[in-house]
Amino acid sequence: MSVASWSGSLLAWERELAALKDRLGLAVRRRELRESIGHYLDGLLSGLERKTGWLLAERAGEARPHRLQAVLGRGRWDAEAARDLVRAYAVEALADRDTVLVVDETGFIKKGEHSAGVGRQYSGTAGRIENCQIGVFLAYASRYGQALIDRRLFLPEAWAADRARRAKAGVPEEVAFATKPAIARDMIATALDARLPCAFVLADALYGSDKRLRVMLEGREQPYVLAVRGNERLMAMEGNCATRDAAEIAAALPSSAWHRHAAGEGAKGPRLYDWARVRLLRLQEPPWDHWLLVRRSLRDASDQAYYVVFAPMETTLAELAGVAGLRWTIETCFGTAKEELGLDHCEARSWDGWHRHMTLCMAALAFLARLRAELVRSAASKPNETSPAVAVAA
Repeated sequence: MSVASWSGSLLAWERELAALKDRLGLAVRRRELRESIGHYLDGLLSGLERKTGWLLAERAGEARPHRLQAVLGRGRWDAEAARDLVRAYAVEALADRDTVLVVDETGFIKKGEHSAGVGRQYSGTAGRIENCQIGVFLAYASRYGQALIDRRLFLPEAWAADRARRAKAGVPEEVAFATKPAIARDMIATALDARLPCAFVLADALYGSDKRLRVMLEGREQPYVLAVRGNERLMAMEGNCATRDAAEIAAALPSSAWHRHAAGEGAKGPRLYDWARVRLLRLQEPPWDHWLLVRRSLRDASDQAYYVVFAPMETTLAELAGVAGLRWTIETCFGTAKEELGLDHCEARSWDGWHRHMTLCMAALAFLARLRAELVRSAASKPNETSPAVAVAA
């Protein structure tokens, strides 16, 4: 017998998982399919090294994988409705006044050419051009943890224009080619329309350079800290107000403009950088303001990162530095979901199969995030106590 079994933690774990399965069941009509989805979720959360159909079926006590494969294939259930349920579940667990939304993509290396959206394309995960699928994801993060709350498969132009390949992979007629930034805009708007608490939206330079995303967020009065490239053209209040590259604006800053702040905690303590900001010339009105935020390495002054910021006027440089450092939370989601939950083990070739697998992996990740959040809240509510004295034999 383990300590966990008599302490009651296993029972709490099982009750929470059962509650999540019941919630996902709202998107599924047939009882048998609901049970199969439950077994699929159990398999994702298990210690199986590979989350294949055969291994998931074997773990569930099935002689053949057909019922588990139906979860991604022929079974009729609404993955978009399930996505909404997973998002609500994650928000309940993680919501806080300082939560952030983070958008990024990740790659899934594939063999062959039949899986929906697969092709020779750059994968940041691999750091090179590979035969892969690319998924755009949205993460929700707070002091209590982080989880993925949306996903969308990127469909390259060649795929979008190939009716035969689309039909074979089950790509819906209404799905047209969209750039990754356009996909991100739609996902972020959908999340904000759900009225989830969000202090800032974060993204890397691929998305931060999308002016339509920035305009959309400003129209919603939604603060953001979005990375941009050094050649992003901006108009700063300092100098002659001419449009210049972000790197050029940063190079002209005096030494007095730089201040040392942490971009969150790292494995070896606070991640310290030098930070500076410059007010941008925009048509901003109180209480809002715009800045170019610059991060500089302590070891190499030429190693800099740039961000455009839209936030309340009273926002401090220290707060912006901390917010910018939260973009790593989506990388943590990808790492956990791939290493432990089989995010990159999807065997389905179809459009629906990909989105169903990703949705169930998101559900598994949200479940783990909820357990962690409850532990963090429980620990924070307990008063400090002195450890009991250890009896020493005379």
